[in-house]
Amino acid sequence: ALEPLSVGLAIGVASALTGYLSRPSFYCSYVECCPSAGHRLNATALKAQLDSRLFGQHLAKDVVLKAVMGFSNNPSPKKPLTLSLHGWAGTGKNFLSQILAEHVHRSGLRSKFVHLFLATLHFPHHDKVKLYQDQLQNWIRGNVSACPHSVFIFDEMDKMHPGLIDAIKPFLDYYEQVDGVSYRKAIFIFLSNAGGDLINKAALDFWMSGKQREEIQLKDLEPMLSVGVFNNKNSGLWHSSLIDRNLIDYFVPFLPLEHKHVKMCVRAEMLTRGYAVDEKVVQAVADEMTFFPKEQKIFSDKGCKTVQAKLDIHED
Repeated sequence: ALEPLSVGLAIGVASALTGYLSRPSFYCSYVECCPSAGHRLNATALKAQLDSRLFGQHLAKDVVLKAVMGFSNNPSPKKPLTLSLHGWAGTGKNFLSQILAEHVHRSGLRSKFVHLFLATLHFPHHDKVKLYQDQLQNWIRGNVSACPHSVFIFDEMDKMHPGLIDAIKPFLDYYEQVDGVSYRKAIFIFLSNAGGDLINKAALDFWMSGKQREEIQLKDLEPMLSVGVFNNKNSGLWHSSLIDRNLIDYFVPFLPLEHKHVKMCVRAEMLTRGYAVDEKVVQAVADEMTFFPKEQKIFSDKGCKTVQAKLDIHED
């Protein structure tokens, strides 16, 4: 027969071990958990990542850093953080979204709490808008119920059917709860090429007037951008109630990239691949890019989008 003391000791040890293994700090070191209510982002780490990985976008870095940190440090935000990123392809919209996702959830885009929607993949048929609206609402409702700090990224907004995104308006508004669920800790990010022409023209006007691109301020672009996107049938936000109700917190412009920024992208890609930076290769890749306007050749018409492919042909 077992002695009472031995049985008691065994049960005590087992209970202690079970209690330790079930502690959130231990469990969440092996299984991804939703951040706790008091979770705060690391401003220094986020700024360092933006400075070292996102080139030529002083406006986007400054606006997003301040917006995200203000939101993260607010214990009781009145609504979800909603950002709309605009600019031509290759200027860094997806890259910034990826960096931000990595700082909210350590697995970044692979996190079960980060949800990426592509218009051409997830909403391809314009005759099924009502079905997509219902599916989108159910998906967001279910995932925010599971994790209040969920991140939703909508790419290719300029290819999305007008009116589709308005289905999520109740979740972005100033409601404490919608059907018993609070969305106030979630982040919504829209990515669009719409408005890129307006941004490029403003950047060119600054250049033509002899001003530095770093002198461009958000107030020089955001009002024009919001109106332009609202009136653009191919923006995904055409006559959207999100704009009409001022539910988008920031319209973030991504400026066209210059030669020097393309070179920065090449150097960063070489380092990522474990290569020593070879300035001859950097120059060769930059020379293969095309720039506009045709006469001045100031801005890359594809940003840094084709840098990886062009670098491939220069590998030994």
